[in-house]
Amino acid sequence: MNASDAFVVSADVPSGFGTSVRVKPDATVTFHDLKQGMDESCGRIVVADIGIPEDAWRKVGPGDMLRYPVPRPSSHKGDNGKLMIVGGGPYFGAPAMSAMSALRIGTDSVRVFTPESSYREVAAASPVLMATRLPGDRLDGGSVDMLLRESASYGAVLIGPGLGASQDTLEAAARFMRECRVPMVIDADAISAAKGMKVAVPTVLTPHAGEFARISDGRSPEEVASAMGAVVLLKGKDDVVTDGSRTRINSSGTPAMTGAGTGDVLAGAVAGLLSKGMDAFDAACLAAYVCGKAGEEAFESKSYGLIATDVIDGIPTVLRNGLR
Repeated sequence: MNASDAFVVSADVPSGFGTSVRVKPDATVTFHDLKQGMDESCGRIVVADIGIPEDAWRKVGPGDMLRYPVPRPSSHKGDNGKLMIVGGGPYFGAPAMSAMSALRIGTDSVRVFTPESSYREVAAASPVLMATRLPGDRLDGGSVDMLLRESASYGAVLIGPGLGASQDTLEAAARFMRECRVPMVIDADAISAAKGMKVAVPTVLTPHAGEFARISDGRSPEEVASAMGAVVLLKGKDDVVTDGSRTRINSSGTPAMTGAGTGDVLAGAVAGLLSKGMDAFDAACLAAYVCGKAGEEAFESKSYGLIATDVIDGIPTVLRNGLR
């Protein structure tokens, strides 16, 4: 075909696409959207609408469970995610809930680095949770070098839950985020410290509407994501997940999930999936869906008395049902 003088048209993708032995067409009529890797070797590209409804590709749903990194039968401790959490000081519940959420979503090990003032409470949250004591009653610049060294041993870092908004804490968080070289999730007060930053590693920001307003200067989630080189997971009735070029919507959840701590649960779930090797965009989409469905599960028995720890408890049920 390639040696002939015929005008060649490929359907969807050229035969042999992605290999060294492939058709090199004059034109390709591709269905619904461009496929990854398509370039000038596909000839003139025409995108054909074949009637796929918007909700089927734009909304997060059960099909996203196929992206969950199921452990290999031969895997060992640590192969399925090691997560570092930097949080606490003024508050101890937030980092503890983030850590438990990450564990429930399948992360092998989670260690919380937290100041002296919250260390005992965080360390006592669960016998499977590890904690490292930082000096003082809040994060400050004196701990940053050590945290950066430690971060190299982890698959991902979550920074922000319970840190508080002291100026020295925000400055320390900003320096850590600028110099960190492993994938990150930025949550809570650390989001403000990331304003205007261009991140160097796969990163997910998890703001609610108020936090997003403080960093966006009126820009859209897509614009903020593009400017920062990060994924933005804007929490709301319908969560918006975008990396600037792709945008998806998550509608799982319930109005009962407005209580304190549910955002910490979501941040922990995103970070856990990121530590397991998932792409930042996919991790944000899947975590939003799983936490929303866990909230729906909890609502069945707790109704409007649902609290954040009920969502954590529901995550394994969502995994079991979605991974059958």
